[in-house]
Amino acid sequence: MPPTGDNENQQGVSLLLVAGPHHLAGPDVRGLLSFLEEQKHTFNISFSIADPQKQPELLELHRLVATPALIKLDPAPKQVFAGNAIQRQLQNWLPRWQQLGMVSGLSSSLNPSDSAGGTSQREMQLEDQLLVLRQENETLTSRLGVQERLLRMVAHELRTPLTAANLALQSYRLEQIKTDRFFDVMDRRLEDIEQLSHDLLEVGSTRWEALFNPQRLGLAPIAAEAILELEKLWVNRRLELLTDVPSDLPDVYADQRRMRQVILNLLENALKFTPDGGQVSLKLLHRTSQWVQVSVSDSGPGIPTEEQQRIFQDRVRLPQTAGQTSGFGVGLSVCRRIVEVHGGRIWVVSDPGEGACFHFTVPIWRGQSS
Repeated sequence: MPPTGDNENQQGVSLLLVAGPHHLAGPDVRGLLSFLEEQKHTFNISFSIADPQKQPELLELHRLVATPALIKLDPAPKQVFAGNAIQRQLQNWLPRWQQLGMVSGLSSSLNPSDSAGGTSQREMQLEDQLLVLRQENETLTSRLGVQERLLRMVAHELRTPLTAANLALQSYRLEQIKTDRFFDVMDRRLEDIEQLSHDLLEVGSTRWEALFNPQRLGLAPIAAEAILELEKLWVNRRLELLTDVPSDLPDVYADQRRMRQVILNLLENALKFTPDGGQVSLKLLHRTSQWVQVSVSDSGPGIPTEEQQRIFQDRVRLPQTAGQTSGFGVGLSVCRRIVEVHGGRIWVVSDPGEGACFHFTVPIWRGQSS
């Protein structure tokens, strides 16, 4: 159906969709584009699409917290819609833009003496500007919160390779590891720090999840490496360190560096909170046709039932252990986000005084595309 005469006389709206190829292939963005095409028949809408990977300056220019995002460029004031409900937000705003465009077109055709509707148009413009200012304030507040959380997480991630490097250095000085092993550990940990430094620069303009690089991966070598890197925490403490890694364990689809980070973090916690003479175990189990389950258990003080969900939140440290260890209380929060980005889940089973067992799942490799 061609545009009507009224549509041609209305004030136009110019929109910019900031979305990458993977967003454009998703059902939400495809539905949004279909909706915009439909609205062109009844409303004067023009829109273009920009890839944030090719034009990263758009993220900073429009203060985007996340993509995909839809931006109203014209008429002023600018508005930004993001999240999983862009189409619903747009449906709420289109009638207002349409009404304002009709009033604007009507007022421009009236003589000054007949322009009784000028006041109402001005009131509508002021009301829209107020709504937009509120929206921008919420967006900025959300953006500051996201960046603070991401920076805190990356800062915590730096502790993992630094701790491993420090333990290797101590062992080398005590002649507990050979020179070639020491240099191998240091080389790999420095590579980790370099990559994390790159991540730190990226988190200001990129979603944290976009920094992951999943691939076909064997978990057994990563688990063995983690145990060796934390050797300083368990040798000479009469700890019983048990491992259960089936020889036929299937490969998983995951980011190698992030998986090592989760296993290192859980093992480090288990070793720190287990008293001398206690027991720590690491198990890798092929539970279902879709998931590999990793379990790390200890014989430490355990976790109260009421705290077992809260410990996976940001900046949460248990009162009974806060005085024993240092840190920002974001380690398990980082683990949770890493596991969830991979599509898995993480949880803890514990009784006070009887230790704790942390479990998380990782998807099995089935030829997934990166």
